[in-house]
Amino acid sequence: MNKTELKAFLDEKVVLYNNPKFIESDPIQIPHRFSKKEDIEISSFLTATISWGNRKMIIKNAAKMMEVLDNSPFDFITNHQKSDLKQLDNFVHRTFNSIDLQQFIKSLNHIYKNHQGLENVLQIRNNENNYQNAIHYLKKIFFEIPHQQRTQKHISDPLKNSAAKRINMFLRWMVRNNKTGVDFGLWKTHNPAHLSCPLDVHSGNVARKLKLLKRKQNDWKALSELDKKLRKLDKEDPVKYDFALFGLGVFEKF
Repeated sequence: MNKTELKAFLDEKVVLYNNPKFIESDPIQIPHRFSKKEDIEISSFLTATISWGNRKMIIKNAAKMMEVLDNSPFDFITNHQKSDLKQLDNFVHRTFNSIDLQQFIKSLNHIYKNHQGLENVLQIRNNENNYQNAIHYLKKIFFEIPHQQRTQKHISDPLKNSAAKRINMFLRWMVRNNKTGVDFGLWKTHNPAHLSCPLDVHSGNVARKLKLLKRKQNDWKALSELDKKLRKLDKEDPVKYDFALFGLGVFEKF
C-alpha cells in the first residue's frame, strides 16, 4: 500500500472501532462509570495500571478495585484514614497486589495534595513534542515519598527505554477529544498531537505488517519510530490510529 491507500485503510478502521461500542469490551468502561473529573482521572489511572493480561480479568479486577475504594476514588484517596487501607488487603491482579495498591493510594494522595494532580504532573515542559520526560517525572514524584521497592516496577520509565504502554493509554483516555464518546478529552491543557500509541504485542505486530514499524522490540525507540509515521498520517490526532492497530490485531487477527 502507498501512503494514500494506507491512510484510507487505517481511517476506515478508526471509524469502525472508535465509537461507543468499543467501550463494552474495553477497560475504559470503568472510568466511564464516573462523572467527576478527578474520579475519572484516578479510576482511569488505576485501571490502566493493571491493564495487562486477559481483558475480561482486567475489567473484573478494575471494578473490584473501585469497590474497595467505595466507588469514590478521589474521595478515598484524599480523605482516607490509615485504618481504611485494611479494606484493600485482599486485592490482587497478577503481580499487582494490595501492597502496591496501598502505595498507589498514598502516592496519588501526595500528587493531588502537593502537586496539583495528575494533569499538572504529566504536563509536557520545555517545548518537547512527546511525553517521554513527563512520564519519567511522574515516576519521580510518585516515589518521592516512602515506598516499597517492589511497587516501582508498576510505573514505567521511558528514559530507561520502556514503551510505557499503560501510561500512554491513560494519556490517550485523558487527552484525546471525546467527540466519539470513547476517550474523555478532559485535559484541556494538553495537546493530542503529542500523544504516543500504547504500543503492545498486538499493535506492534500490526504496525510491522503495515510497514509502519521496523524495530523488532516494543520499546520507546520503536514508539518514536511509530510516532513519526502516524504523525505524517494525522499530525493533530496521531493516536486515533491506536483504534485501528488494536482493532486489527485483537478483533481481526490481522
